[in-house]
Amino acid sequence: MSSADLQARRVAAVSRGVSSLMTSYVDHAGGGTLTDVDGREWIDFGSGIAVTSVGNAAPRVVEAVRAQVERFTHTCFMITPYESYVAVCEQLNALTPGDHDKRSALFNSGAEAVENAVKIARSVTGRSAIVVFDHAYHGRTNLTMALTAKSMPYKHRFGPFAGEVYRVPMSYPLRDGGRTGAEAAARAIDAIEKQVGAANVAAVLIEPIQGEGGFVVPAPGFLPALSAWCKANGALYIADEIQTGFCRTGDWFASSHEDVVPDLVTTAKGIAGGLPLAGVTGRTDIMDAIHPGGLGGTYGGNPIACAAGLASIETMRELDLAAAARGIEATMVPALTELAGKYPAIGEIRGRGAMIAVELVEPGTSGPDGPTPNPAAAQAIARACHEAGLLVLTCGTYGNVLRFLPPLVMAEDTLRRGLDILAEAIAAA
Repeated sequence: MSSADLQARRVAAVSRGVSSLMTSYVDHAGGGTLTDVDGREWIDFGSGIAVTSVGNAAPRVVEAVRAQVERFTHTCFMITPYESYVAVCEQLNALTPGDHDKRSALFNSGAEAVENAVKIARSVTGRSAIVVFDHAYHGRTNLTMALTAKSMPYKHRFGPFAGEVYRVPMSYPLRDGGRTGAEAAARAIDAIEKQVGAANVAAVLIEPIQGEGGFVVPAPGFLPALSAWCKANGALYIADEIQTGFCRTGDWFASSHEDVVPDLVTTAKGIAGGLPLAGVTGRTDIMDAIHPGGLGGTYGGNPIACAAGLASIETMRELDLAAAARGIEATMVPALTELAGKYPAIGEIRGRGAMIAVELVEPGTSGPDGPTPNPAAAQAIARACHEAGLLVLTCGTYGNVLRFLPPLVMAEDTLRRGLDILAEAIAAA
């Protein structure tokens, strides 16, 4: 059946509220490429939004999933537990930043992990206020929509939202008026203390590198200053590492780039090679303070997803995918920098590891919030890439950022072919 046939069936069966970037339907994928049912191939610079870091059909993951399906598909860990859930928690406790004693709980999605981290923070501190940031993205459930900054398409007409959520300015170097990380942190902390009150803050929740908000990398010193403020004021520092975790930024977790040790870490996406698995990991005194039965869910830590997670982590270790991410950065950034020298619409290249972005602007513009965003250019370049066989994603509060999330197992020649397509698309925009 062709993609056109499948698209007709989709229109007749699937809610219009569920959008798709492409109208081509995947038949198989692997090695950094996607092939549709019509036989057309795309180089994949999206990884299912940072999910298939080990590839779309990593051999260890396939083998582990097949073996687990043959044994049992589900029992519910809250009823009849199994070893793989425990093993995933052991891995999370060992891999997340900090050498302190930790405990973990498993869930299904990033939004669910964030919701549970907020529950934990409020319960443990006895406080209610949650501080989040401009340009943040934390999910699509009612609570996580309140935590997310951008209205369209995530929040538009879906309110009212959960209360006791307070938003403060992010460190966004391109649009920050030259503020250092320390200065941007002082601005955020001043807003917290004046508008919320330190004694009311249960947690400060932040992505070490913002995802949907535009791959915004805060200026050095911003994250450590926020973490130190939390420690001094009895609030928890929660790192949302859902998009940045599991080798994506060139380390196991992005918080480690500035030696920040969060009280709680939320994980999902790249953890399990494409299967739904998420976690909250934190200090033992925090995680064990929750009453028995207070955390859980029917499918959380499903045995098939846990098997995939363990196989993915083993693959990351065996192939040293943190180093592979740094290698992708070493290839991509010089190529993008060369393009920026030719095309003034490229306002900034940023990111770490295999989480790289280009922000498109109107050349020659400036203002108190930096150069004027150019979403039209971002959309035009993305469309040209798709037509030429390269899958790229856009993001950003202004819709003007091209983001690149290639699988960490992508071969360098495939990566360079993708960059050649991108260069042609930018030249034609």
